[in-house]
Amino acid sequence: FCYFPETHGISFRIQITVKELLDTDILLKLLFHLPVSYPSTIPDISVNSDQLTRAQCMDVKDKLLEQAKKHPSEPMVHDLILWIQQHLKDVIKQSATVCNEKTTLSKGTSTEDGIWMLLLHLDHMRAKAKYVKTVEKWASDLRLTGRLMFMGKIILILLQGDRSSIKDYLILQKTSKVDMDSSGKKCKEKMMSVLCETEVQSQHKRFKTFEVKEYSTLKELQKEFETAGLTALFSEFVPPLLK
Repeated sequence: FCYFPETHGISFRIQITVKELLDTDILLKLLFHLPVSYPSTIPDISVNSDQLTRAQCMDVKDKLLEQAKKHPSEPMVHDLILWIQQHLKDVIKQSATVCNEKTTLSKGTSTEDGIWMLLLHLDHMRAKAKYVKTVEKWASDLRLTGRLMFMGKIILILLQGDRSSIKDYLILQKTSKVDMDSSGKKCKEKMMSVLCETEVQSQHKRFKTFEVKEYSTLKELQKEFETAGLTALFSEFVPPLLK
């Protein structure tokens, strides 16, 4: 349990263990961002768990946000934690049912509804100019918007677009020779990590273009995320990269 003081409110993590089906322990990692206007404004919530699928984590988050809306202008974090401890089993069961229904409905179709978001971390770029042009071309060809962000040694790629295009981008990023190795030969990207891949939510703002930007301070980078409604995403994934 730790605090992350920020310019626009406070973020903190809470880990809870819930007894699930067949007495299996489910470890939920919850990140709450309380805006300055909290509790008049509901918190932004991020949910992660090694025992749950990404879709199940999203369903848990959605249910927590639904519950949060039932507590207007009241401190609610403690109540939300108690609620999910009591109802996690039902949420997971419902998630599985919805997932099966979606699978049945989507058979025979190649498109997936909704706009998705991808956050990537790159370790380095030896051939920076060429690498940047390649990323810009891929984003343009796949109609993806977002940012290629440089801050010190941190390199992040944040993309938004159709899920199929996001998947195509990942394939290109992993299989194409986009950089140079230490001997000057073309090489594939081997030190990329996917920090987050999720559906864009109503509180997230859509990027209209794809831009390459450099930031001189962490606060400038943080402001970019905050402007896009991605404060929780920043708090969860970016500070650990500085360690």
